[in-house]
Amino acid sequence: MRASDLAYQSLRSDIMEGTLSPGSVIVEVEQSERLGVSRTPIREAISRLLSDGLAEPAPGRGVIVAPISLENVYSLFELRVSLDCTAAALAAGRGDATRFMRLAERFKQAAAILAAGQGNIAEYYALVDELDTAIDAAAANRYLYQVQLTLRTQLTRIRKLSKTNPVRLAQAADEHAQIARCIASQDAQLAEAATRLHLANALFAIEEAAASQEQHGLFEVAAHP
Repeated sequence: MRASDLAYQSLRSDIMEGTLSPGSVIVEVEQSERLGVSRTPIREAISRLLSDGLAEPAPGRGVIVAPISLENVYSLFELRVSLDCTAAALAAGRGDATRFMRLAERFKQAAAILAAGQGNIAEYYALVDELDTAIDAAAANRYLYQVQLTLRTQLTRIRKLSKTNPVRLAQAADEHAQIARCIASQDAQLAEAATRLHLANALFAIEEAAASQEQHGLFEVAAHP
């Protein structure tokens, strides 16, 4: 693997996990010494992070880890609602009903476990990824999928930075179960409506988490446009 690829993967992981916090400066010399590579691979990696939207130029400061603000979250969700609802509707018309019914049952079980405070959060998010993968495959639209990949990168950062609410996780699992059931029923309108409800609740949960974490500088809270 090329040095620039290794540098990119390392920096991207640090950003996604929060080791490099939003707004922090990505210093070429510092990262070069830390990763044991020359500054050229670091520059190439930073260029890719800029393209991903994970970093951005800051006048007088160089390149920083892209901040996360509620204003940006609202913009992301404007796009997410459109894309996720379209994907769910397409999946309802093209997907394997049996596969989605099985996912619905697994989410139902996960909701009960999470509600009891016994759930494994990593396993739950892995199940969410399974549902996303199933919807992507059923929708069978590569252009939609490519746009979704970029969007999900940003949403994963938001998920990592927001505090985990066990009550919300159980509620979200129920909502995912409903989405899977609606897709299995092959009713595009129901699948879209279930997805829209889930995203509205998800945004509200992010707003609550952002308000509680503003004091730590993890979110930049701004009024809804």
